[in-house]
Amino acid sequence: MRVDPNYVYNLTSALNSSSATEQNLTRELSSGLRVTQLSDDPVVAGQSVLISSQIGAVDSFVQSASKEQGLLQVTDSALGQVVSDVTSAISLGVSAGDSTLSATNLQSVSAQVASLRDSVLSLANTSYLGQYIFSGSKGNTKAFTLDSSTNPATATYHGDSITQSVATPGGQNIQLNLPGSSIFSASGADLLGTLNQLVNDLTAGNTAAVASDTSSLSAALTTVSTQRSILGGSQTRLNATTSYASTQESELEASQSTLLAADPASVATDLQTSEVQHQALLSVIAGLSKVNLFNELQ
Repeated sequence: MRVDPNYVYNLTSALNSSSATEQNLTRELSSGLRVTQLSDDPVVAGQSVLISSQIGAVDSFVQSASKEQGLLQVTDSALGQVVSDVTSAISLGVSAGDSTLSATNLQSVSAQVASLRDSVLSLANTSYLGQYIFSGSKGNTKAFTLDSSTNPATATYHGDSITQSVATPGGQNIQLNLPGSSIFSASGADLLGTLNQLVNDLTAGNTAAVASDTSSLSAALTTVSTQRSILGGSQTRLNATTSYASTQESELEASQSTLLAADPASVATDLQTSEVQHQALLSVIAGLSKVNLFNELQ
């Protein structure tokens, strides 16, 4: 009779393998996860890493979008107030065009327009989270300063013309800012310059020039509204993209969970089978300990 010299070794290896299988199945059953490390299933583990990367990118966008939405809301609110102030200034300019107004009344109107000009200037220097929102890419720099020593007063822009944007998970860019030069000192529609000129002409009692100033102010107001609509579109797109990204993140997390999840019923069946096999191996080994194999071969 030939005896496999590796018989006992093979039994021991099988027992160790059976024990490891039981431990893995028990872990799967308790954790609910089939894959917790690369060795469990390299292909699935790799797919999980890819999904985690996608989740990270989407989550990063969703988190930053909250800040960007705040920026757009502050910008829109500031521009809304600018529209209101300029509309009031136009109304005052129209009323001042009436040649029957006394010099005292014109001075009063001039003071009101100057107050509105100062309000617009303040709005042009609006900041959000410590950054001036109308300074282009130079957020640390105050957008405008006013020199009242000139006649008329002079508003100077200290920002740049760079627009900034946020990239969506889909690779699209959404504009987030408007340089002050495109709103408050645009060529052919110089809002602050026109307000300064209107104040000067009202102070001087030059009612003939006031009508021209008011017309220019209306053109500047149109520019403000046009520029505001650009960011209005950005706000709509950002809100929609953020909502979609949040849904996508939830779907990716669910997909990853399904990919890594264990099937409790299947695992329980496999564990039961493994336990039976393990007990069988233990019985065989226990039987060997009672028999002297070499005596049996004599």
